[in-house]
Amino acid sequence: MFLTMYIADGAGLAANQVGVDLRVFVYDCPDDDGVRHVGHIVNPVLDPVDASRRRLLDDAEGCLSVPGATLHVPRPDRAVVRGFDRDGEPLVIEGTGYFARCLAHEADHCDGRLYPDRLSARERKAALRQTADRRDEVLARRAADIAALNA
Repeated sequence: MFLTMYIADGAGLAANQVGVDLRVFVYDCPDDDGVRHVGHIVNPVLDPVDASRRRLLDDAEGCLSVPGATLHVPRPDRAVVRGFDRDGEPLVIEGTGYFARCLAHEADHCDGRLYPDRLSARERKAALRQTADRRDEVLARRAADIAALNA
């Protein structure tokens, strides 16, 4: 999964994005301080955010399953995901800023949601237009990256 994520130039990838019916995701994502976080989580559950402490960040978000589209999606500035590592040991991952966005985005995938599901109907249409306009370019770049790896 990491190789697939890197070829697609992603910061995270859920198993169901590549046709694997498991609740697991991998990530290689920096936080807002530039610290790189790399790992995985099995059976992730995103903690609900305390409404009294919640601060939303409305930043651009993209998705490997919606190639080429980038829209602003409000997400909490902090995320806590609970699950297990590959050996079945309990795991808690906390992130803020961009890393929180990554954790929430990938947890959404495990729950069957894409980021356009969080947008208004008009914004979803904009995402579909962007994908239609940029899809071939994005897929060609991914194919070139695969060819370079195989060379």
